[in-house]
Order: sequence, then structure tokens, then C-alpha cells
Amino acid sequence: MALGLKCFRMVHPTFRNYLAASIRPVSEVTLKTVHERPHGHRQYMAYSAVPVRHFATKKAKAKGKGQSQTRVNINAALVEDIINLEEVNEEMKSVIEALKDNFNKTLNIRTSPGSLDKIAVVTADGKLALNQISQISMKSSQLILVNMASFPECTAAAIKAIRESGMNLNPEVEGTLIRVPIPQVTREHREMLVKLAKQNTNKAKDSLRKVRTNSMNKLKKSKDTVSEDTIRLIEKQISQMADDTVAELDRHLAVKTKELLG
Repeated sequence: MALGLKCFRMVHPTFRNYLAASIRPVSEVTLKTVHERPHGHRQYMAYSAVPVRHFATKKAKAKGKGQSQTRVNINAALVEDIINLEEVNEEMKSVIEALKDNFNKTLNIRTSPGSLDKIAVVTADGKLALNQISQISMKSSQLILVNMASFPECTAAAIKAIRESGMNLNPEVEGTLIRVPIPQVTREHREMLVKLAKQNTNKAKDSLRKVRTNSMNKLKKSKDTVSEDTIRLIEKQISQMADDTVAELDRHLAVKTKELLG
């Protein structure tokens, strides 16, 4: 052992540093500006610690199957002149918040006046929320009233929107007053709500794909001024963010499904 340490000290410092680095754990990826080009463009180089191979057990392999074993964690401030990763992250989070809001307002076992508030009604002035053109109230535990007296010309459009809301509602009209009977909570009704929850989740994933695609397109515009390695790292970071968002959307769907089925 002592002889080995003595030999290690006699090795050339450069090679010794390489050997020392090779036994360090993998750290997060960092980006450094090595020099600036004309017109304010920066050239980036990617640096990462030398990875160490670990032999996983069968249990660990099964747990990690289908998942990326290596993640990057880029400091958004270092690449802000290439792409705003914080802005991309906020756009992805907004997709999650929109789905949660949709679940809370439209997919409930018990229909309430609040669940009708945001139903979009097509009017001459564009799409408006039902509560903007009517007064919604609870007549009884089995009946909701929608008063269209302020916008009588939108009554027919409001009835159509309520019927097509996906909440299994069959409104009846008396002049400018729309009566909305609340359906009984049956197994079929619960399963229909679960189906709508899945459809809304898929729509949220479509919105997420648009955010990801737009981000990748912005990134491509920097390929002439930024190294390929840096571009690939940022692409991987964006893909990770999208994958994490999909997992979060699926988690909310699972919780909502359990709630609806009871």
C-alpha cells in the first residue's frame, strides 16, 4: 500500500489530476464561456465530471427501467442569452395549473353553480364565460337556474354550451330562464367524468408538446453561435422538464380518477 502511494506521488501532476478526477462522483453539468465572438455572441463549452460506472442490482434496474439514468441540471442564468429556461419552466407549470383548474371547476361528482361559471358561450362578441352573461343560482339540491335576462339574445347559445359542456346536463328553457336539472350520481356518470378527465389530460399534454416544440425551435436559432454539445445539453434539459411535467399531469389524473370513482 505504501509503495502504491509513493508511486502515485511520482506520477506527472496532469495525469495524477486525471486519476483523481476519475474517482469523483458525477456532478451537475456546468457551462463556461471560453471566449466571446464578435457581435456579442458567446461561445460555450460544456464540462462535466468523469462518470463512474456503478453496477446496479436487479431491483435497482427494475426500478429505473424506462427512465433516463443521467440527468442534467443547467444553471438557467448561464444560458439566458441562448434561451430563457425559467420562462419555459413557467409555461410548462401553467399547463399543470390549467388542468388542475379544469378538474376543480368542471369535473365534480356533485354539480354546483360554480361548475357552470366558466362554460364558454359563443356570442357575437366572441367566446364569453357563462357567468359573464348570466346570473347562476342554486334553486334546490337538484336544480340550478341560469338567468339570461341581461343577455336574452345569448340564451340559445348558452343552452347549446351547457349541453356540450361534457357534464351530462340537459337544460330546459322558459323564456330567458334556463333550468338545469342536476343528474343523479350513477356509476355511468362517474365513469363518464373519468373519461372526460382523461380527454382533458391529453389536451394538456398537447399544449405541453407545443411549449416544448416552440422552445426547441428557439434553440435551433442559436446553432450557428453555440457549440453542438451545449445545444444538446439544453435540449436534454428541456426534454427532462417536459417529462417531469407529463409525470405531474398523470399524477393529477390518477388522483382525480380515484376521487371520481370513489
